[in-house]
Amino acid sequence: MLDKVKIAVRLFAAISLVWLLVIIALSSYEFLVNTSSPGIRADAGSLFFYKLLNDGVFWAGAYGWLLLPFMGCCLLSVRLAKWIASITIILLVLIHTMLIRYFSTALVLLGADLYGYSWKDIKQTVGASGGITVGTILIFMAMIGLLVVLLLWTFKRIRIPLLPALLLPALSVIVIIAGPSALLRHGPFQSDFAANLVLNKPDYFFRQSLDHFFPEENETDIYADYYIEDATGKEGRAAEFQYPDEAAYPFFHGDSTKDVLSPFFDKVQNKAQNFNTGLPPPNIVILLVEGLGRAFTNEGAYLGNFTPFTDSLAGQSLYWKNFLSEGGRTFAVLPSLLASLPFGKNGFLEMGDAMPNHLSLINVLKKSGYHSSFYYGGDAHFDNMDVFLQKNGIDELNDGKSFPAGYTKLPANNGFSWGYNDKELFRRYLDTRASNAAQPQLSVILTVSTHSPFKINEPDKYFQQFEIRMNQLGFDEAKKNEHRNFKDQYASILYTDDALRTFFAAYAKRADYKNTIFLITGDHRMPEIPMRNKIDRYHVPLILFSPLLKRTTIFLSVSTHFDITPSLLAFLHHSYGIRRPAGSQWMGTGLDTARGFRNIHAYPMIQTKTDQVDFIMGEYHLNSGHLFRLSKDMNEEPVTDDPNQALLDIAFGKFRRRSEKLTTGRKLIPDSLRSSFP
Repeated sequence: MLDKVKIAVRLFAAISLVWLLVIIALSSYEFLVNTSSPGIRADAGSLFFYKLLNDGVFWAGAYGWLLLPFMGCCLLSVRLAKWIASITIILLVLIHTMLIRYFSTALVLLGADLYGYSWKDIKQTVGASGGITVGTILIFMAMIGLLVVLLLWTFKRIRIPLLPALLLPALSVIVIIAGPSALLRHGPFQSDFAANLVLNKPDYFFRQSLDHFFPEENETDIYADYYIEDATGKEGRAAEFQYPDEAAYPFFHGDSTKDVLSPFFDKVQNKAQNFNTGLPPPNIVILLVEGLGRAFTNEGAYLGNFTPFTDSLAGQSLYWKNFLSEGGRTFAVLPSLLASLPFGKNGFLEMGDAMPNHLSLINVLKKSGYHSSFYYGGDAHFDNMDVFLQKNGIDELNDGKSFPAGYTKLPANNGFSWGYNDKELFRRYLDTRASNAAQPQLSVILTVSTHSPFKINEPDKYFQQFEIRMNQLGFDEAKKNEHRNFKDQYASILYTDDALRTFFAAYAKRADYKNTIFLITGDHRMPEIPMRNKIDRYHVPLILFSPLLKRTTIFLSVSTHFDITPSLLAFLHHSYGIRRPAGSQWMGTGLDTARGFRNIHAYPMIQTKTDQVDFIMGEYHLNSGHLFRLSKDMNEEPVTDDPNQALLDIAFGKFRRRSEKLTTGRKLIPDSLRSSFP
């Protein structure tokens, strides 16, 4: 027995050293293909050190867990143990390779969010990114062949001395007990991308998966009643709702959202005047632009302003520079923006047909005679968007399946296309929406051209515009080369900005233009261009443009998608007599129109379907248990030993506990209220 144990320990040491060499080789490749940025290259030495350190910690921690079953197999059969160990190492290497490819393409980590998507959604996403090509399969086969040869050679030639072989399990036990991998994740990195680059990708994926399937109990004192106050004093307090029957309706509360928009409009009249004069309610067009982040949008964008038309429109609008999306992916935007809804376990849309009844901008305005429509160039069943819209009584749902002949799709990538390009989407909208409709209109348009894999129509034209734009922005050659690594992304941004220019030029000729309010925002920030910090994923513009505006303003105050529906309904109620509910499930307290930088909100955000790790309150941002302080340009710096962290932990815990009740079938609003807004 003792001899077999010695054989097992020495043999596993040899196998694991092969695995360690492969890990280092894969990570070196990953590091090389992701160091195009001068900022990354400048810190390449320290970053590579952290990367190797993370690799070593992952390998050492996994060593002990894999050694135990290997020893058990050796006691039965050394040959069987070799086969099982070889297959395990090959699978781990393949997983590592795929995770590196995902990160290098999407520039975000893949974790438990994988489990939040259906098999159909996964196939569609993989297809959009180019699918699994013959070349990819050949590379994987070559890797497997090389590994097999390397392992066979190791079995025959490598003999690890007993003492070093015994030291490795001891090292593994120390690593497992100390858990230093948690400490290695947060080094002195200049950007969020750099912090993610140095992580060992399988380590992140397996830890996220473990947390997903075996979540820890939340021991936060959720019943403590605290608030946080920013530098503006009492006006900076994060508002908190009063819930009259939290046990039955965990999110239901009275709606007392203030009308902050009317002072900016020219034709604001009170309800009595509206009824007497018959002033028609305005049409509302909401433009949700895929991936439209502030990082590259409008003046002051730290990556450069690649949206010249959108920037010019913002100058004629109410413009929130420090606006935030509520999700890091598209699945969060419709429920957050149109209904100010909580997320549930994996995002509200993931509930499908089991979505609890709720109020929304769609069904509330429907009660007052609005006709609603939704336009999308792709498949609206992705993420159950169509299910959500139908539950809210959408009058017209136009997606890629309903486009007739004569419209052009985005170029296919290995046979797959997300759908129709943004110019054709806007043309479809203008072709089907009458400019003299008898009913007021609520229209929601979701674009798709700025989505991975960023294959656009007329690519040469927009690649040229990309080069021209960099010259206009005064980039030096080094900065140009840095941006050229993401030329497909920037070209798609310029393409969509041009599509918006054409759309508004055509709309200005319509009879209903003068009585229309347009809202333009991003569903989230495009992650395929490296991000500088954690909040960057959510930082998007909000532009409210209308010929009805009497003045324009730029707001530095922070608001989110949660605030749009409550504020629109408060405005329409005050100015046009539109009926709004006395109570609701709104997560938002309304848009903040303070011109200076502040945040009076306390909101969670959902990064992926399984990652609800972000919470903002006052000038603070909590991410995965780490505290950051926000600045007026939405940069952030880490904060340690700050008593405010406990306050954010408590507030976030209260939300999570309330949100968990949705998974047990609790209702959002009373049935009688929902039946009042069919």
